[in-house]
Amino acid sequence: MPPKRRNAQPVQNGGQRGPDVADVLILGAGAAGLMCAREAASKGLSVVLLERGPVPGRKLAVSGGGKANFTNRAVSPKDYHCDGSRGNAFCAPALKGFTPEHMLRLVQEWNLPFEERTHGQLFLTVSAQRLVRALTDDCRKHGCVIACGTTVTAVEALADGFSVQTEGGSWHGKALVLALGSPAWPQAGGGGAGYRLAEELGHNIIAPRAVLAPLRLNSDSPLLDLTGISLPVGVTLGQHCWEDDLLFTHEGLSGPAALKASLYWAEGAAITLNFLPEQDVAALMDAPQAGKQTPRALLARLLPQRLVDTLLPEETARRKVAELSRAARVAIVEAVQRHAVTPQATAGLKKAEACSGGVNTDEVDPKTMRSLLQNNLFVVGELLDVTGLLGGYNLHWAWASGMAAARELARSATARAAAPATD
Repeated sequence: MPPKRRNAQPVQNGGQRGPDVADVLILGAGAAGLMCAREAASKGLSVVLLERGPVPGRKLAVSGGGKANFTNRAVSPKDYHCDGSRGNAFCAPALKGFTPEHMLRLVQEWNLPFEERTHGQLFLTVSAQRLVRALTDDCRKHGCVIACGTTVTAVEALADGFSVQTEGGSWHGKALVLALGSPAWPQAGGGGAGYRLAEELGHNIIAPRAVLAPLRLNSDSPLLDLTGISLPVGVTLGQHCWEDDLLFTHEGLSGPAALKASLYWAEGAAITLNFLPEQDVAALMDAPQAGKQTPRALLARLLPQRLVDTLLPEETARRKVAELSRAARVAIVEAVQRHAVTPQATAGLKKAEACSGGVNTDEVDPKTMRSLLQNNLFVVGELLDVTGLLGGYNLHWAWASGMAAARELARSATARAAAPATD
């Protein structure tokens, strides 16, 4: 039997306004916080959502180019990176509990039109602000209080819950959910306040680093002369391989292929690029009709001329293929299909779509997002050391982790309501 609803309300102490009381306090009204609030409030819990920004869902409203890449057709733990001892297996229970099909049903309930793009990415065909509005409308319909413009200054764990101090007063909750996101994309509201609060409550933070960000190359890299060229490439980085679009910029590499690489890249590591992932360049040069052509002319049929001229060794580019030694042909294959490049750095948090690092997943229950160190504390979304690939995976993690926490909050409240009273 669900707990009887009790809306958050102020407590009066001798005529003075005391802390507002709620079953659940959620800090952060991003995707994870909104989903958690919606679900918990719909189960009869009184929920207060505190948001530092002027409106809820700022990052969500501009995500996916303003169209919200809200999930992906195929989501699994392998699409995520975690530094904890479980690795990305940490994500499995939450992802199993809330699948892309679950999110699609919600989007359809909200009458939000969507489309499928490449690699299973699902985007709205209307403004992402409509998704924010649907979530906030549901939250308020179920009695959730959303307090924007509320900066949290301190959190204290008490015997009966948590006290949260803000610039405008204090709030009290039986349970606390940290959904404060990461420092990535600060212009859309990203910040590091969640790390500080998690540390104050006993958690360890894995150092944050910018991911899903463009990669900067050394100033003497010849690839910097290719600004504006975009093409599909194959990428290999360690044990990870994928194909996607690469964009050359005045600083280095961007586009989905580079942003994905930044998730796995570490300083000093080389990335291998295959500029013709669907071709066999060695076989092209070995073909009888290729003998009278130059490598430059042969490859310019398949690649932009500027790129060909940058990749090919000058001493072989304009010679006929039939005149080239086996070693020279191998060198051309290496340059085009196994091109190694070592980035100097990522473009930083201001240009990053996500942030690796955060609360160590070894300190959180993967089924419920409940802290293993602090009673009735939950950590969800980007604040956890869970980062997905580009393509809707990070938003899906926000939904799934927020839902996991909300279900556990509702289950615990039901269990308490059913427990026999003690003297």
